Amino acid sequence: MAESPGCCSIWAHGLHCLYSCHWRKWPRQRMKTSKCDCIWFGLLFLTFLLSLGWFYIGLILLNDLHNFNEFLFRHCGHWMDWSLVVVLVTSLLVTYASLLLLLGLLLQLCGQPLHLHSLHKVLLLLIILLVATGLVGLDIQWRQEWHSLRLSLQATAPFLHIGAVAGITFLAWPVADTFYRIQPRGPKVLLLFLFFGITLVIYLAPLFISSPCIMKLGDLPPKPGLVGHRGAPMLAPENTLMSLRKTAECGATVFETDVMVSSDGVPFLMHDERLSRTTDVASVFPERVSAHSSDFSWTELQRLNAGAWFLERQPFWGAKVLSASDRKEAENQTVPALEELLKEAAALNLSVMFDLRRPPINHTYYDTFVNQTLEAVLNASVPQAMVLWLPDEDRASVQQRAPRMRQIYGHQGGNRTEQPQFLNLPYQDLPVLDIKALHLSNVSVNLFVVNKPWLFSLLWCAGVDSVTTNDCQLLRQMRHPLWLIPPQIYLMIWIVTDCASILLLSCIFVLRGRCARRKRTGLEATVLLTRINNVTSE
Repeated sequence: MAESPGCCSIWAHGLHCLYSCHWRKWPRQRMKTSKCDCIWFGLLFLTFLLSLGWFYIGLILLNDLHNFNEFLFRHCGHWMDWSLVVVLVTSLLVTYASLLLLLGLLLQLCGQPLHLHSLHKVLLLLIILLVATGLVGLDIQWRQEWHSLRLSLQATAPFLHIGAVAGITFLAWPVADTFYRIQPRGPKVLLLFLFFGITLVIYLAPLFISSPCIMKLGDLPPKPGLVGHRGAPMLAPENTLMSLRKTAECGATVFETDVMVSSDGVPFLMHDERLSRTTDVASVFPERVSAHSSDFSWTELQRLNAGAWFLERQPFWGAKVLSASDRKEAENQTVPALEELLKEAAALNLSVMFDLRRPPINHTYYDTFVNQTLEAVLNASVPQAMVLWLPDEDRASVQQRAPRMRQIYGHQGGNRTEQPQFLNLPYQDLPVLDIKALHLSNVSVNLFVVNKPWLFSLLWCAGVDSVTTNDCQLLRQMRHPLWLIPPQIYLMIWIVTDCASILLLSCIFVLRGRCARRKRTGLEATVLLTRINNVTSE
């Protein structure tokens, strides 16, 4: 008589259909997993790790993705915020690989063959190709982000360790099941050596984890100040007077911007070499869309609208919806002159830090650009101390003509004899900075561009004085870092996590060993009864 399928068999049938996509081909007799199927299962596990890693990379890159959006706009001429795309695609990849791996593990636990369907094989290869292409592209075009990823480990490593311990513990049952299934001694020893070798590395990983946020609450440095990157670009069009006002409202103390010079010598605020992203130059001067921003006269620049674009295409994913009054104000923004901005900033008690974007070499004011900018600062009749001078060009001459202007250095090799001294560096430089030593030398440190709470929390714990940000309203609301763990508490968490995992691993291997022995005893009894029945019948 045919044996009626049990509950486990029905579940295994369903899992097999999803994993192998063979809805009508359920094997009547149990089949063995071939070596080729084992290779594909290993490739599935590799795909899971790659997709999980790419998901982590995508989340970290969200801090700097606006730079990528601007890069694509400069080369393609079409604006799109890729934040949502990155989150959705990476989430789909890791979800698909996770579910397929879970199906494979459940089938293996049920003792069913792992015959991966061709469709899944093609999709796995496509995922590997996609992730590999992304990694190569990242290394070629955005190599500095590898420093961001290494820095992110200081914020996530304690939690990644707990996740890795949980993951290796979860894999213990299928590993133990495989260990007791296979017969040759060599593969059994190799499997055990690899599994417990990786487990030991994960258990001891905290020995190499160093994070500024592993500290006592009483040792937490003051909260870093906020510098508005081109103002408050999530609340108003960048580099406009509205953005200046929003910068003051969201608690920043410095307005950071870029300065260019018009064809008739007026310094004005603009970041891009082309006006097409942040103005309506395509409709006002359609024949000059590709012209350099400095090739326009000040009269021509005043004809441009510098705010309507902000309402047509949202530059940042998750930006706050503007009120009716703010929308009306944004619609009427123009390109501000540097002198005009300085006067407005002085009224709002804001400091201004700017870099210079030199015009093309054939420009009338190419050689005198620094002097034109300095003249505009002096003509504004604002306190010199509110101006943070960042450019290195003609710094000695600038100091002589405006001695009370604060000098900001974009590298650590500045003149250390000046007191006080300010450094403005990329946040990726944090690992090479000795913040405590710099503070002892009366050096203040500002790092840019910081948009995400995890990064701001890390820099807060590290003792950075201020950060440049696009999201001042979010960072202003933070009253404390996302996490802060005293060293003794972290040591306790580490020990408890590892001990709990060791206990579970031991129980799993012991229980699986007993199951294997019972199964082996049952098979031996069945064979013995079969032999007795055969002898009796004879």
